[in-house]
Amino acid sequence: MASKDKCSSDLGLTLGMLTLRIWLGFRAIQTGIEKYAGTTSYDKDVLIDGAPNAYGLTETATGKVYALSNYNGVPAPLYEKFSNEPLIPSWGLNLFDTILGPALIILGLTILLGIAQRISLFAMGLVYTSLTFGLILIKQDAGIAWLGVHIIMIVMALALTKHNRFAVLKKW
Repeated sequence: MASKDKCSSDLGLTLGMLTLRIWLGFRAIQTGIEKYAGTTSYDKDVLIDGAPNAYGLTETATGKVYALSNYNGVPAPLYEKFSNEPLIPSWGLNLFDTILGPALIILGLTILLGIAQRISLFAMGLVYTSLTFGLILIKQDAGIAWLGVHIIMIVMALALTKHNRFAVLKKW
């Protein structure tokens, strides 16, 4: 009877780990992709009774688009605040701005796919810790707490890695 309980307990822990991987992976991937988001404006016909008007009236509409040219690792308003902080050197801010989006996408993929799980989770924890450092400097307490929750989830995932049955390079 004890082995049956252990099996069901292990299944719960395995599913718990899988759930954390999916959440953390998709969260990081989507956050990284959003670094490439921008808006575009275009003119469209004004509809009258569901049909394009005969007067040539148009209205400007905006839409969300993704492109390499839209990339901002650190949003412009935050970049300006960080650039005024003496504890953040400009070369470090420029480097962080350049690598943040790709790092989030790559780490999200490795966590989601279970590639070198422990190293990937630890690296994600370092990224979130570095983001926390910046938010502490500009006194963004809500963001700090939000990132703290992410760190707790990473610690939970690291604690459950021995139950990670669906992983590539389980040793790492």
